[in-house]
Amino acid sequence: MNAVTYDDARLGLMLTELRLPTIGSLWPDFTQRADKEGWPATRLLGALLEHELAERVKRRIERHRIESHLDPAKTLEAFDFGMVPMVSKSHVMALATGDSWLEKGATILLFGPPGGGKSHLGSAIGHALIDAGYRVLFTRTGELVQKLQAARQSLQLPSMLTKLDRFDLIIL
Repeated sequence: MNAVTYDDARLGLMLTELRLPTIGSLWPDFTQRADKEGWPATRLLGALLEHELAERVKRRIERHRIESHLDPAKTLEAFDFGMVPMVSKSHVMALATGDSWLEKGATILLFGPPGGGKSHLGSAIGHALIDAGYRVLFTRTGELVQKLQAARQSLQLPSMLTKLDRFDLIIL
């Protein structure tokens, strides 16, 4: 029985066609290492697929973080809970998982004086939810209203609402 062989260029083209860029960049090193160390085929394939999946998650999180318009500096790690003693760190951390309240469609309202950390806290929760796999949009209320009014005037309101509906959380 003849073994089927593939040249490097053809493998690269197939991986590009299948949209597997991480495997496309890693397979030469992995196959060389597998040949040297005598890996079974399943180990080689498993290692390549694990890297591909991990890279896809990383790219998706980066893409969601960009589309969210969140301030990159306003994270939970950067929030000083000591400066705002009326905010419970454990409660905020529970909100940041999004497990129950987000699935139920509940609303969170943050009240306080200017400079009290409301925007920072909202952004921080948004960042944590993106890391947990949710899609978040951070926008000013007035900007959203203007976009919705413009969409209504141009008869694009249903498509605008469909776009907004893709987000798990909208922070205003």
